[in-house]
Amino acid sequence: MTAIPLLLDGYLDELPVPGDDGLTARFRVISSPTDDATDETVWACRTADPHLAHALLTLMQPGDLLRIGGHLALPGPGDEGGPRLDVDALELLAPAPARYLADMVLDRYGPYLVVFDPEVDTVPVFTGTGAWVGTAEHADAITDLIHAHETGTPPSP
Repeated sequence: MTAIPLLLDGYLDELPVPGDDGLTARFRVISSPTDDATDETVWACRTADPHLAHALLTLMQPGDLLRIGGHLALPGPGDEGGPRLDVDALELLAPAPARYLADMVLDRYGPYLVVFDPEVDTVPVFTGTGAWVGTAEHADAITDLIHAHETGTPPSP
């Protein structure tokens, strides 16, 4: 197996899963070198460092922006599974935005955040840094609003 050093920033995709021994953790990170969702990569990660595993399992939540470092392990002949990142360094760059109401759902569209409220059809849209983008009239209009924001043109009616 070949291991390649790697450092990347990305968002914790789901709650980490503890290993059988309780000292390791497996998790996924979504990273994108650009603001285009088509460039996103989901990295399968694991850590054997008990301190990092503890932090992941007790302090981190989906949507947290992390900087992770480690070695990309590429499978060799006869190895099962795909490539994975063996993490030996972890830094929380930004916590996930707070979710205030259980009925509301916060979702990510690349670097954008949207709030789905079952009580209304409109969908507020923000950048990942919290800057206001606008309100989509309905869920199907979110990508049009984001495109208009990125290009500086008004959204199509």
